Amino acid sequence: MPPPGEPALSLSEWLVLSLICEKPTHGNALAGLLGAGGGLGQVWRVHKAVIYRAMERLELLGLVRTAGEQSSSVGPVRSLVKATAAGRAAAGAWLSRPVTHARDIRSELLVKLALLDRAGADSRGLLQAQQEQLVPIAAALEERLAAAAGFDRTLTLWRYETISATLRFLDALPRP
Repeated sequence: MPPPGEPALSLSEWLVLSLICEKPTHGNALAGLLGAGGGLGQVWRVHKAVIYRAMERLELLGLVRTAGEQSSSVGPVRSLVKATAAGRAAAGAWLSRPVTHARDIRSELLVKLALLDRAGADSRGLLQAQQEQLVPIAAALEERLAAAAGFDRTLTLWRYETISATLRFLDALPRP
């Protein structure tokens, strides 16, 4: 659940918004970045139709707006979109907020780290906040593990090891 006043967006919509915040762009350029061969497609792949739906929704929410057109030698004229002040503020807040659910670390945290890297932004605050979010969860799971039995032990062990691996990953990341 998003913080009060922040739009409830899917991961794909946050990704599209964050990329539009980098510079005015069009859907086809985003599709190249988020496709199988794109740099961000390695982390989270978004189909072209989903990108265009996301752009429409972001415009309805007032987070992006049309910013002109760009000619193309390989297709129709492309509509450029750019982020509004509200869109830039929402994306900035989202990029700095740790991932809430451990199951979303692989997707959402990696997307955020990739976007921050693209922007040349400092990820230390996000990494610190993410560790602070996960340390008490790991401690609680470790405590629960001691008393767990049967499949509950299997599930708790899985969750504990996943969180522990994520914490080791966060510790191993360079902090400029």
